[in-house]
Amino acid sequence: MSIAQAPFAHRAATLAVLAFVHVLPAFAQQSEPTAGTLGEIRVNANAERETATSPVVGYRARRALTATKTDTPLAETPQSVTVVTRDQLVDQGATNLQDALSYAAGVRSDGYGLDSRADSVMIRGTEPSVYLDGLQQNSAGWYTSTTRPDPYTMERIEVLRGPAGMLFGAGTAAGVVNMVSKRPLQEAQREVGVQFGSWGRKQVQADLTGPLSAQWSYRLVALHRKADTQVDHVPDDRTLIAPSLAWRPDGATSLILQGFWQKDKTGSTSQFFPWAGTLLSNPNGQLPTNRFIGEPGDGYDSDRQSFGWQFEHRFNDQWTLRQNLRTARNENDSDYFYANFFGNNADVPAGGWSVDPVNQRLIERRYSRTITRTRMTGVDTHAEGRLQTGAVQHTLLTGLDYSRQREHKRQGTSQASVIDAYAPVYGVDVPDRGNLVGQPGTTQRNIGIYLQDQMKLDRWIFVAGLRHDRATASTDGKDSETTTATTKRLGLMYALPAGWSPYLSYTESFTPQAGRLVGGGLFKPLRGEQVEAGVKYLPDGVPLAFTASVYRLKEKNRTVWDPADLLRFGRQLDETRNKGVELEMKTTMARDTDVIAHYNYIDADRKLPGMPRHQAAVWGKQRFAIAGLRGFSVGAGLRYMGDFIDRQDGTSGPRVPSVTLLDLVFAYDTDTWRFALNVNNATDKTYVSTCLSRGDCWWGARRNVVASATYRF
Repeated sequence: MSIAQAPFAHRAATLAVLAFVHVLPAFAQQSEPTAGTLGEIRVNANAERETATSPVVGYRARRALTATKTDTPLAETPQSVTVVTRDQLVDQGATNLQDALSYAAGVRSDGYGLDSRADSVMIRGTEPSVYLDGLQQNSAGWYTSTTRPDPYTMERIEVLRGPAGMLFGAGTAAGVVNMVSKRPLQEAQREVGVQFGSWGRKQVQADLTGPLSAQWSYRLVALHRKADTQVDHVPDDRTLIAPSLAWRPDGATSLILQGFWQKDKTGSTSQFFPWAGTLLSNPNGQLPTNRFIGEPGDGYDSDRQSFGWQFEHRFNDQWTLRQNLRTARNENDSDYFYANFFGNNADVPAGGWSVDPVNQRLIERRYSRTITRTRMTGVDTHAEGRLQTGAVQHTLLTGLDYSRQREHKRQGTSQASVIDAYAPVYGVDVPDRGNLVGQPGTTQRNIGIYLQDQMKLDRWIFVAGLRHDRATASTDGKDSETTTATTKRLGLMYALPAGWSPYLSYTESFTPQAGRLVGGGLFKPLRGEQVEAGVKYLPDGVPLAFTASVYRLKEKNRTVWDPADLLRFGRQLDETRNKGVELEMKTTMARDTDVIAHYNYIDADRKLPGMPRHQAAVWGKQRFAIAGLRGFSVGAGLRYMGDFIDRQDGTSGPRVPSVTLLDLVFAYDTDTWRFALNVNNATDKTYVSTCLSRGDCWWGARRNVVASATYRF
């Protein structure tokens, strides 16, 4: 099919990609910036002082930590990496991790649409491992043990696409989302702000940092929010405080102590409505996106506390020792009703109305409650050596990491009840809400040792790494299970003088999987491997970063739903494959225009959860003056998701149509004030994010307007 014959959205995406490639030579021919050009001075100053954890001016980071665990230029990293900077988070008004990754290549940031319980991020067809400052967050079931991170606490977010088992041990083949916390600065920077927005959102926040002495500095990040959501009777309240203290006695040693406390009070915006009434027709019309079929008082509340440190000591010009440690406690109270989307065997198939198949008004709702307490400790200690053997420069990395997660659950259920989904009447008593039964505690221990060498020979760059892991899962009163794995990575890159860097890489992953197969037997570990080829273009002195990559990803032993119990995974697939193409560009044009754009194509195995083959997004921000007064800016973004069908293990859902969403920002900045108005889904488009083959659909987020005012001093 030619471009002219393709659907309009596909043609637009294709032409946008061709435009990326067309403008690259023009950027390559730009002259070096002059000292008198304000915009270029800003970019050059940023490039000189930037590190993989420091603040970045604008959207375009040049260095990252996640892909190698060393402070490495992106132009020398033979794997796809996207960095979402603090400036981008602020301009796009990100209020959660899904918002923050809406314009990241290779990412579907709303895999389960509007979900107040967790961030449903997917990379290259599957869910990634989520890390904070290089240490993994809770790794148990996402719907009973998580506390959603807040972008206000982050300096940047790094997305490493593809397996990363050699560096991080147990994890999925999707890759790693690593959130980098704000750290204490020696330069005083203080701000306080307020937000008012849709569904009664009221938030106050503060970020204070600066020196206490020549050796000590501090940072305090805090916020408090009261808000509702687009679903009736579901709040979105949060309080958090994140203090940190840095000690830098000399230029060779630093110790950052980090504390954290967050308390969320929300519910489930996911009602698990069946296909008919959401995506498919219903004689009563479409269910409203604000419809709530639980009982007021339902909740999904969490409380997270953590303490840790980041230590670094440079012995000499060659060797540096680092250690990251964090211990965390998380408590989650999951207590809510949800719609029965399972169907009624042969009488009413999945996705229908099991108790009212004719009128399709009355829906059966099921209730469950789970209180989960999780304690997790993680530590990663490694040494970095910068050596030279003949003409080859080496950056050696050798390390040992360990994690321990202990989980206790109390669970309970109540009898199913029926409610009119089109005219709900609340007030049903839940006698079993507090009748919980303790489950055997579980413990997961992981220990790994790794070695990596980044080598440079003239313009050639080689990366090779090897890791061995031992993971032990045990349940109180039962035998434990131990899994061992050896994972590796290989990368090859050539840095051309003009800024182009073609590369080729091979990476692996493994994931121990708790649970049992239908009919007995423990789950086998999930294993993944990927081959990726691409090219990066990051020319010196030009505010442009472009990456194009193709990949082939294979997984073995993926768990899928048990047809006899669609709420649990009871089967494993021998092998699944997907392949794809990703294009990403970040640039600054004519000093005052910042642009981000990407296009993703994925050809996923039909055994995998539904993913749109085509995704594209473009975001631009223009700075301008009015009557000689500078500081004004306006930004707009378009996000396109193609249509798709969720097919898993021989079952299929309905086709989810494509959607294009518009985001806007209007802002005014001075030295001391910032006023902004962010509007996501500005046209208030009603859309379904996904319809699962098991029978349920998930609404996407409606228009969300947030007005903010920030005072800097």
